[in-house]
Amino acid sequence: MTPKRPCDHHVTRRHFVMTSTTGLVGVLFDATLGGAGRGPASAGAPDSKLIEDLVAANRILADQGIVDGYGHVSARHDRDPTRYLLSRDLAPALVTADDIMEYELDSNPVDAKGRSLYSERFIHGEIYKARPDVRAVVHSHSPAVIPFSVSGISLRPVFHAAAFIVDGVPVFDTRRVPGPPHLLINSPEAGRALAQTLGSKPAVLILGHGVAVVGTSLPMVVGRSIYLETSAKIQSQAIALGGQLTELDPAAARELASSDYRRPWELWKRRVTMK
Repeated sequence: MTPKRPCDHHVTRRHFVMTSTTGLVGVLFDATLGGAGRGPASAGAPDSKLIEDLVAANRILADQGIVDGYGHVSARHDRDPTRYLLSRDLAPALVTADDIMEYELDSNPVDAKGRSLYSERFIHGEIYKARPDVRAVVHSHSPAVIPFSVSGISLRPVFHAAAFIVDGVPVFDTRRVPGPPHLLINSPEAGRALAQTLGSKPAVLILGHGVAVVGTSLPMVVGRSIYLETSAKIQSQAIALGGQLTELDPAAARELASSDYRRPWELWKRRVTMK
């Protein structure tokens, strides 16, 4: 993970487009030369729209305050479900297409080119292994969400835009992982244990650390990450008011649980590409 907070959360539309195009050249180069003793063979160049959306997802999560210098978002490769795409070790607000790397599900890069890697990339690889339905993963230190990992109070469905948590959000404790204690998900064993705790749920809290959120698309996982933070704030405010917490009707909540957030996604994307 990157040791310092990004200093610039803004990108011009021209820079966004140019770096996306440049990055695709790099991906095509990797697809041609990947293998050859440098790592797993490449699945080939992903769709240019997927790269563009992955860059946008990084920028959106930073713009919305879900990530700062830390955190990351990935997408499953559109040409091979045994590969995924994730930036090099970089603050999300600074990610361009040139920074996107291809990984196999053991989280080994196809061609690192000497670039540093996120130490917690195993969150992504192990979830993709365990959940064939998942197409995108976000790991963040969402500030309003973290108290629910350490307080004994569960995140509950109290906000319609976060209805996807109707069946609960489990909490993962890194002390479950054998060996010396670690607070980070920086090994295959830790990633595997996290994925097991996640199970079939849309999100899993990490004790005193953050959250991993999954979805069937980048718009969905970004929307879930943003509205989970909002929902946590609303629940905390409701608790502070006192009285009984009233949850959403479960049947009604499940009707909204598969929302892909396409309308706000277009707004969020326009916001980061027009700055």
